[in-house]
Parts: sequence; C-alpha cells; structure tokens
Amino acid sequence: MRSRTRTHTRTLGVLAATGLLAVAAACAEPEGGVHAQAGADGPAGADAEGVANTVGVPLPEEAQHVHGVGVDPGSGKVLVASHAGLFTVPAPDRLTREATVPAHVGPAIDLMGFTVRGPDHYLASGHPEGDTDMPDPVGLIETRDGGRSWAALSLAGESDFHALASAGDLVVGFDGVLRSTEDGVTWTGLDPEVEAFDLAVSDDGSTVVATTGRGPVRSADGGAAFAVVAGAPPLALVDWVPGGETVFGVAVDGGVYRSTDAGGTWERTGELPGNPEALHADEDQLIVVADLHAARSTDEGATFDAW
Repeated sequence: MRSRTRTHTRTLGVLAATGLLAVAAACAEPEGGVHAQAGADGPAGADAEGVANTVGVPLPEEAQHVHGVGVDPGSGKVLVASHAGLFTVPAPDRLTREATVPAHVGPAIDLMGFTVRGPDHYLASGHPEGDTDMPDPVGLIETRDGGRSWAALSLAGESDFHALASAGDLVVGFDGVLRSTEDGVTWTGLDPEVEAFDLAVSDDGSTVVATTGRGPVRSADGGAAFAVVAGAPPLALVDWVPGGETVFGVAVDGGVYRSTDAGGTWERTGELPGNPEALHADEDQLIVVADLHAARSTDEGATFDAW
C-alpha cells in the first residue's frame, strides 16, 4: 500500500507571498550542504497580514512550522513533519474530537522533505536538532517504526531535500537539484531548470507536477523535461490522489484546486484562510496545515474542520 505526503521547498518568492519568509531563515542550510535554491520570481499571493487560519486541530507551539503532512496507511494517523520533528494526530473518525491531541514521536529533527512509503515507513530529510547524533544535513533518512528512530540511506552530510514525493519504489526529490532514485541510494538527475517548491508524482512515475516560482510545471516523461502549465493558479502545494489522475493543489492565497487530468487543467473547489504549509490528498480526504492548524476536508476542499 502506498501513501502520499508533501512538503514545500523554501523558494523565497513564494515564501514572501505567503508570509513564511521567516521560516526560510529559520531553516537556513549551514555552509557545505546542498540546499534548495531560492527563486526570486515567486507568484504573487495572499497578504502576509491576512486572516490567520484557526480551523482544525491546533498543533503544539514547539512545532514552530510545518514542512509536510501525510497519513499512515496502516493506522490512519495523521503525520505532521515539523521543525521540532514528527507529530502524530489520532486517525480521523476513530476518536472523539476531545481525544484528538497531537503527540511528539522520535528524535528532534527539523524534518524538511517528507513522504510516506507504507505503514510505519516514511522518508525524510532535514537537520538534526539538540543532541541528535546525525550529520547536518541528514541527507535522505528512513524510519520503519513510525518515526521512533531514523537511519541514513544516502547523501548524509551533503543534501537537504526540501521536497520529496514517492510512488512505488520511485522517489523524486529537490535539494537544489531535481533528482530521483529507486533504491534510496543511487540518484539520477532530472530537469536542471526546475527549482521545485513541492512535488506530486503519478502512480507509475511517468507524470510529475512541481510548483515553482514560475507557477506549476508538469512533466510527462518522469521528470526529464517540464513545461509550464498554461492558465494554472499560483499553486504552492500539490499532492496526487493514488489510483487515478486526480491531483489537488493549494494556492498561495489558500485557494484549493483540483485537477482531474494529471495536472493539465485546474478548477477551484474551496479555500482555507491563512498561510498554507503542507497538503495531503487521498480518495477520502484532504488535510491542509496552515498556521499550525491541521484542517480536514471530506468534500474536496469546499469546507474544512477538525476531526
């Protein structure tokens, strides 16, 4: 079984538009590491002083900011990858709202890129915090016990993936260079012109959608070459719904959009106020994190609430 989650690279133009420029500074790469390159031509978006999101499950202040969100396909838990490490929220519809309290799991790692491969099996990247005994940056790391422990797969001390997406054995990431791997160790370079803020990959890996400072771009050859999606909204986040050609996106102003043709065309379905930080989409739900609140929609983004 495969699950999806997305995180966003800190493209400065997009961050300025969403009011998250301070997050980029907080997660700055130390000298010597590979870092997502800043783009100066991000799309115009929501006013940073606009209405903050207060809808959804509030996350602890210690999380500071969120880089990715997903759902464990075994337990149904919502997984929140944050500056302080991984938080889990009890599965929607399995507990009462009063019992829906986030819990911190595992070591303190500033989890940047984050993607779910299967039950208790996640990939991530980022920076160690506190006394965590890992190189900085951590490269591509893996957990097979639900985030309680992490092990290096490749590029330890070299790469900080700010965007990761997976489909089957394929992993696509951006650490200043767009690249892919099928074994987590050997990487292949993809289109060098793409500076990805977020990534979504089709089930077979042939189609890749990326959000960039130029707007959404799309590849039909596994990421070898991309073209700008004409008429697309200024999306910051994207996620592919497994099992078909539906992709959801969130724009820099909080607008929620759906594509039913693998990212070729988009229609607005709703909105969530605040600064969007992370998006998860599956056939049952959307989960959007904005302003340290994880909000859920079961009507394709028309409405959001806690669970």
